[in-house]
Amino acid sequence: MFGYIRAAKPEMRIKEHELYKAVYCSLCKEMGKTYGVFSRFTLSYDFTFYALLGMALKTDTCNIERKACTCNPLKKCSYLSERLDMQMPAAASMILCYFKLIDNINDEKGLKRFKYLFVKPFISSAYKKAKKLYPELDKIAKEYITNQTAVENDGCMNIDMAAEPTAKCLAEMFKLLSGDDMQKRCLDRMGYSIGRYIYILDAAVDLDEDIKLGRYNPLTKSHKAGEYTKDFIAGQLNICVGEAAKAYELLDIKKFKNILDNLIYLGLQDTFKKELKI
Repeated sequence: MFGYIRAAKPEMRIKEHELYKAVYCSLCKEMGKTYGVFSRFTLSYDFTFYALLGMALKTDTCNIERKACTCNPLKKCSYLSERLDMQMPAAASMILCYFKLIDNINDEKGLKRFKYLFVKPFISSAYKKAKKLYPELDKIAKEYITNQTAVENDGCMNIDMAAEPTAKCLAEMFKLLSGDDMQKRCLDRMGYSIGRYIYILDAAVDLDEDIKLGRYNPLTKSHKAGEYTKDFIAGQLNICVGEAAKAYELLDIKKFKNILDNLIYLGLQDTFKKELKI
């Protein structure tokens, strides 16, 4: 994903921030152990949120331990003593990273394209392992990329239709976090809203560069017609945040509630305002 699901860190208490970092570092460690050192460079806070949400729906306790950072042995980091809950988020990260890489190779030219081609063998190896471990995630990702490619090939300039594949992809991914039917319905709506949020925000952030390079962006037409405004995008994103919050409130959260409250109620708005500079 794109790193748009971030906490409003100044609003976190110290112990909550340490736990948030522990989940991030544990996910980093799991990715390195399972998919190789290079995979750590693909880590984003989006999958930290995904891991947190999955663990929050379970009753088991989480123990924290301090160990040397795997990237910097001179630094101490907090880790979860058990990392079983990191396995699916790590696989999801690698699978979506692979398809994002393929998309970048198809879109870019020159030096940037060469850079993506250079790292492709490393990502491909991790992707093959991840899809073997979690074939259901690979199926979701393949359907997403097929639908997204169709939208782009059609030149769709409707932001709602363009955001639909990403929204559905995250809805299906979020549903995998619980086996309870009621929880699945809530997770479906929450994932859909956050997926739409991510797509719209990314389109807005990349708009100027996409126009300059002639790349597809569903906001291009409205921008050229003088109809695009940051207020309109902010309004759309606020709707996404509101819908995600409504679904979140129906979930049976058993732990990490203060951290998740920060991410949903403060972090999403704080992030898009910073990205859009409003």
